[in-house]
Amino acid sequence: MKLTVNGTRHDVDVEPEMPLLWVLRDELGITGPKYGCGIAQCGACTVHVDGQPVRSCQLPVGDLDGEVTTIEALGTPDALHAVQAAWIDHQVAQCGYCQSGQIMTAAAFLEVNATPTDAEIDQALSANLCRCGTYPRIRAAVKSAAARLNEA
Repeated sequence: MKLTVNGTRHDVDVEPEMPLLWVLRDELGITGPKYGCGIAQCGACTVHVDGQPVRSCQLPVGDLDGEVTTIEALGTPDALHAVQAAWIDHQVAQCGYCQSGQIMTAAAFLEVNATPTDAEIDQALSANLCRCGTYPRIRAAVKSAAARLNEA
């Protein structure tokens, strides 16, 4: 099976039913997406498929149609993505386990809503769980990232 992840084409010898998350982690060694719940409810495994956020724990690799981007390739080699930089500035992470999924969801959200309200941010990221409860900092970071992206 062939798939493109973070701009690199890969050949993997796996069953088509294998979830994308396990292909990324176990076959390709890409560990940014995390296993959280395994039922697409927590968001820790979120990646982009052609720019859209997808829960990789429930996407069979055989059903994959598009290029996959993980947190490892969100920014550029020379700069963090605006959301990643805002996460640092607002000290969002505590345990950090949910952060790659939160960041990937936020980045995709800001692609379609450049000037979100607090309520829109809360709605967009409500499906991503943070056991540490850093939701106020997440909202502040998303607003800050939106401002950075709008300046660029």
